[in-house]
Amino acid sequence: MNSQNPILASQRVVQVCLFLIAAICLFGGSLQMVLGQPDTSPRLDNIHRFLAGVYFSTGVINLWAAITIRSQGTLIFLLALGVLLAGVGRLVSMSQVGLPTPSALWLAYVTSELVLPVVIVLAHLATGRQARLAASALSTR
Repeated sequence: MNSQNPILASQRVVQVCLFLIAAICLFGGSLQMVLGQPDTSPRLDNIHRFLAGVYFSTGVINLWAAITIRSQGTLIFLLALGVLLAGVGRLVSMSQVGLPTPSALWLAYVTSELVLPVVIVLAHLATGRQARLAASALSTR
């Protein structure tokens, strides 16, 4: 899609979602890298900080995708899948070891991780539909 054209509403929805995810990942990844996993074994702290780096880098990728939203395709679906799988991971954890406290906070996390990917995918599909309609309109002229 040409950068001269105004951004579509569906692209803006995806962009806002990606900026939100980027902020969460950048903040959370940084925080977890610094805090580590206190009161645990060196092995678990090592894994925790490794995953904090992955979390942070996912924020960078989401930020880049949001900034370059006009040129993104499949990457948006893959990022949405990553967030959905993170939410599924939380659900598995909650079913295996229980709901952390404060429960409202953790339920808000998992809800957003299950809802945001759906919003992203639907909006990104709408962008693709609009682009195809615009291309077919140009080709019939």
